[in-house]
Amino acid sequence: MINDESLKEQYYKALLERNSKYDGIFFAGITTTGVFCHATCPARKPKYENCNFYETAEEALLSGFRPCKRCCPMSYPKEISPLVHQMIHLVEEHPEKRWKDADFSELGFHAATARRQFKKIYGMTFVQYARARKMGIALKSIRTGEKIINAQIDVGYDSSSGFRDAFSNIMGKAPVNSQKVIILYASWIDTKLGPMVSIVDEEFLYLLEFVDRRGLEREVEQMRNKLNASIIPGETKISKQIENELKNYFNNKLKKFETPIIFFGSDFQKSVWNELLKIEIGKTTSYKELATLLNNPKSVRAVGNANGANQLSIIVPCHRVIQSDGKLGGYGGGLERKKWLLHHEKNYKK
Repeated sequence: MINDESLKEQYYKALLERNSKYDGIFFAGITTTGVFCHATCPARKPKYENCNFYETAEEALLSGFRPCKRCCPMSYPKEISPLVHQMIHLVEEHPEKRWKDADFSELGFHAATARRQFKKIYGMTFVQYARARKMGIALKSIRTGEKIINAQIDVGYDSSSGFRDAFSNIMGKAPVNSQKVIILYASWIDTKLGPMVSIVDEEFLYLLEFVDRRGLEREVEQMRNKLNASIIPGETKISKQIENELKNYFNNKLKKFETPIIFFGSDFQKSVWNELLKIEIGKTTSYKELATLLNNPKSVRAVGNANGANQLSIIVPCHRVIQSDGKLGGYGGGLERKKWLLHHEKNYKK
């Protein structure tokens, strides 16, 4: 989401004027209707405070907005093929669906053709679009704290089944007379680097990730399946604690994260994550140095994989691990965020 006030004002002015020069430059998410639009949308213009602005359609989708039916923002440029039109329509009809090559064949076209056409127009694959739409549905409910039925109506489904299935495929079905199902609570946290989602119970933080992290959907599904858990929108003292600590962290006021956490992974992964917790703010280490600390100098690649599997972003500071030559290396939240975090911590005032 774009947070620069001057840029937001510029985009809002373009939205009011229906300035065609800005079509494809930004997408406006309208919080009162739950849709996202192009600059030239003919619908009645919203108030400034009800607008969020995004650089890509994927960001708008992940924030829980659906394409506006008036301006059809996913139909830009206008010369998109009937095939792509059909694919977008199918996602809206079945947001819960997991698309496979065989599904495209049944529709009478080749999967590779569909992927190529979609990627060319939108800069993301059709599967990315479908996943972002489904994930956005789940995240919208978390972000707003609405009851499922209210959120279902808001996103525009005539039947609750599509919304319910899309949500439950990620977060788990609501428990029905079962004492073995664990209930976890998910909440939305706005930060200077973009929104994050936390998943907690009454005692521990299980997951903290940026909502646009690649693979977040898979992380959540794997966690709830392993724990036999259902995840519902809500807050506990733990989610409130981590939200407050993150606020202090971004304002240079936090000495140490105190939120109780719990690890889910192999013994080796846990050993890597525990070493990460020892890296002080403002300091960095390398994958090779981590492997040496674990008395296994040849495990550099395994250390990198464990680093990437970390589900507690910022708290378990995998962003403080760089390559031996000083290059940043990878980061699940994106290299720009890693660069920002390291710069922020370098100038951190304890």
